[in-house]
Amino acid sequence: MSTDTPPPDPTRAAARRARTFLVVVDDSAERAVALRYAALRALRGGGRVALLRVTEPVGQAEWANIAEMMREERRAEAEQLLQGLSAEVNRITGQMPVVYVREGDPREQLLALLAEEPGISILVLASSGAAEGPGPLISALTGRFNRQLRTPLVIVPGNLSEDELETVT
Repeated sequence: MSTDTPPPDPTRAAARRARTFLVVVDDSAERAVALRYAALRALRGGGRVALLRVTEPVGQAEWANIAEMMREERRAEAEQLLQGLSAEVNRITGQMPVVYVREGDPREQLLALLAEEPGISILVLASSGAAEGPGPLISALTGRFNRQLRTPLVIVPGNLSEDELETVT
């Protein structure tokens, strides 16, 4: 009986390198846990990280130029936040993430992005440790909108420490 292991499958190895772990960048404390989990998984299992930031739509403004100025300000804030998070992902994985900035409802924009980008392999979200529950996006995607989700969803407990994340990735 031979104990030789079969040669690595180059197609499977290429698919692992092509995996993209999408993290929704919101203002929650759990976001840092989801980001670190995704970066560690990309580093250890092959793949890369993508970041999605959805900005709030500009409400009714009296003048179009004021609305446009508000929109540009929100986008600049989102880009500044994503720049810092991208540096963190690059520090962990050695590569810059793919970055998406959208305006509108976070759930709608997330589902639209997943439909448009078939290269996104895994959606990583972190649940809230608060008594109120896991958060509105997780509740929507595991409830009423789960049939629209065509990407595996990984829900990371938002209260994991860095040492615990190191262990589970």
